[in-house]
Amino acid sequence: MDVHISLRNRRGLAGQIHRQVRAAILDGRLRSGEAVPSTRELAARLMVSRNTVTTAYDRLTAEGLLAARPGGRTYVVGRPKPERRVGPLAERPIRPRPIWAQQPEPVDMSATNPTYDFRPGLPDAGRFPFATWRTLLADTFRSIPGRSEAYHDPAGDPRLRAAVAQHIGVSRSVHATADDILITSGSQQAVDLIGRVLIEPGEVAVVENPGWLPPRTLWRTSGARVVSAEVDREGVVVEALPDQARVLFVSPSHQFPLGVPMSDRRRRALLDWARHSGAVIVEDDYDSEFRYGGRPVDPLHSLDPAGRVIYIGSFSKTLLPTFRLGFCVAPASLQPALRRAKYAMDWHTALPLQAALARYLDQGLFARHIRRMRRVYQARRDRIGLLLDRDLAHLLEPLPSVAGLHMTAWLRTPMGPADGGDRAADQVVAARCRRAGLGLYPVSDFGSSGTVQPGLVLGYGAIDLNRIDKGLDLLRRCLEATRR
Repeated sequence: MDVHISLRNRRGLAGQIHRQVRAAILDGRLRSGEAVPSTRELAARLMVSRNTVTTAYDRLTAEGLLAARPGGRTYVVGRPKPERRVGPLAERPIRPRPIWAQQPEPVDMSATNPTYDFRPGLPDAGRFPFATWRTLLADTFRSIPGRSEAYHDPAGDPRLRAAVAQHIGVSRSVHATADDILITSGSQQAVDLIGRVLIEPGEVAVVENPGWLPPRTLWRTSGARVVSAEVDREGVVVEALPDQARVLFVSPSHQFPLGVPMSDRRRRALLDWARHSGAVIVEDDYDSEFRYGGRPVDPLHSLDPAGRVIYIGSFSKTLLPTFRLGFCVAPASLQPALRRAKYAMDWHTALPLQAALARYLDQGLFARHIRRMRRVYQARRDRIGLLLDRDLAHLLEPLPSVAGLHMTAWLRTPMGPADGGDRAADQVVAARCRRAGLGLYPVSDFGSSGTVQPGLVLGYGAIDLNRIDKGLDLLRRCLEATRR
C-alpha cells in the first residue's frame, strides 16, 4: 500500500516519516493487515538513506503498530487509541448552518429488509427487465466511441427529451415538445432546480400537509418561508392558500401520502388561485401510470391556459429507484435559467442511462412494462382492499385510491397511549409493526407535528401477492395489541 509522505526539510527525517506513517494508521488510512512500502522502496521514493526509513519503522514496531512477517514485508498490526486534538482545531470546529441540524437524517431504505414489505414508493425490482436493460446499455456503450465523448447538454439527451415528450403526450395528455423538457437526476432534483430558479430568500413556498418531504426541506434550506397547505379527501384546500405564495408543490393525481386524487372542482379553483395570485404550481405526477379504475384524471398542466404549472415526473417509481432519472416540463421563459442551474449543479444526468432509456421508450418497451406491471400491482391493491374491508374494518378506515403504488388508511381509534410518550398514535403502531417484521410508514411522518390525522401508508409495489394475507394478519395483531 502506497502512503503519502511529505518531507518538509532535511532535518529530523526519520522523525518526519515516523509521525506521518503513525498518523496514517491512527486515522484509518492505513488499516490493520495492510503492507507498508519496504524500507528500500520508501527510501528510494523519498531520496533518503535506507537507514533513515529503518529507524522510523523500528520506532513504529516498538509502539506495536508495525510488524515484519516472513518474506520480508512489513504490515500494519495495530491502531492506537485516537488522541484528543487540542488547540485551535478542537476549539473552533467548522460548523454548518444551523438549519441543517433541524433536518431529518437521510433514510437508507436498502439498509432494512422487512419480512413483509409494505413501504410506499418501491416498485417490484424482481420483475424489472434486467436482461433487456443489459442489452440496451451494452449497445449504448458500443456506440459511444463513434460519438462525442465530451460533456453534453445540461437539458439532457435530445433523443430522451423527445421520447419523454411523446410518452407523456400520449399517456398523460401533457402537451410538450423536446424543447420544453429538462432531464433531471430524479424528480427531487427538479424540485431543487425550480426552487433555485424561482424563489428568493424570504419568499413563501407552500407544500402539502401531509406531503412529500423533500420540497419542504429543499426550499426551507434555500431560504424560503415554507408554509403548510391542508389536504383533505379532495386534495389541497385551495381556500386556505396564502395569496403571497411564490410557489406551491402539489401531487394532484395521486396525493402523497393520502393517495386521493384532487377533485375537478379543486383543480379549477387551484388554477384560478395561481392565475390571480401570480404563484407557480409544481405538479408532481410521480406514479399515475398505474391507474386501476375510474376515468383518467387530467393533469393540471393540460388544464392550465395561463402557463402557471411546471410538470415533473420520475422513472424511479415505474422502473427502479436506483435509476434516479426524472424530468421537468417548464415554460419556455424558465428553460434558460433551469438549464443554467442544472449546469451549475451537476452539468448533466448520466448519459448512458439517458440513451438506454430513450431506446427503451422509443421501442415501446416501457409501455409494455407498464401494462404488465399494472396487472400485477392491481391484483395486490385489490387484495389489500379486500382484506382491509373484511378483516381490519374495525381498526382502519381506507381512503379511496385508484392509482399508484400505495394506499392509506386512518386509524379508527386512538392507540398506544401507554407506551407512546410524545409520539403520534400512528408512529407507535408503526414502531410495533417494524419490530414484528412489517415495513410501513405512519402518515404523521409526512406532516407537520401534531397537525395530521393518524394513519398508515401501505405500499404494494414491493410485496408479493402471496405474502399479503400473512402480512395484513400480522398488521391486525399489531393494531389490536396496541389498542389494549
